[in-house]
Amino acid sequence: MKRVLIIGNNASGKTTMAKILAEKLNFPLVHLDRLYWRDNWEHATNEEFDRLLKNELEKPEWIIDGNIKRTLPTRLKYCDTVIYLDFPSWFCVLNAIRRLIQNYGKSRSDVGGYCKEKLDWNAFEFIHSIWYFNRKNRQNFYDLLEQAKNVKVILLKNRKQVKKFLNEV
Repeated sequence: MKRVLIIGNNASGKTTMAKILAEKLNFPLVHLDRLYWRDNWEHATNEEFDRLLKNELEKPEWIIDGNIKRTLPTRLKYCDTVIYLDFPSWFCVLNAIRRLIQNYGKSRSDVGGYCKEKLDWNAFEFIHSIWYFNRKNRQNFYDLLEQAKNVKVILLKNRKQVKKFLNEV
């Protein structure tokens, strides 16, 4: 386990798990959101993001958390382990609301640029996308993981399984 992807629905706990795992393994931690977002929720171009991501993927060890679904096939070519947090949508929605309240008016450290958490139409659209994430993406994720060669897949479906996994690392 030298190159680890942590994937799953938004607000499933990917970043929290990635921070703990990176500290335990002493691996560099890469947040896709730090590569993707610029100030005021403007995002990098695909070309810029792909260049930054490729630079990280070519390093010998890392933990990368995040989705950016269009890049998952590329990331799977570089990783040796995928941890998929396949949590229920209701759990992720509640976690997103909690995170929004907790960070309201602030920019989180795992997001690139200065992007204040705020309650606006984009926040509602984000929560809507979390609710429908599994319905729209779960099967595609499973299909991509099944096709990935020489990749160990660790499927975790709740916080108890995450805690057990982290305690065993």
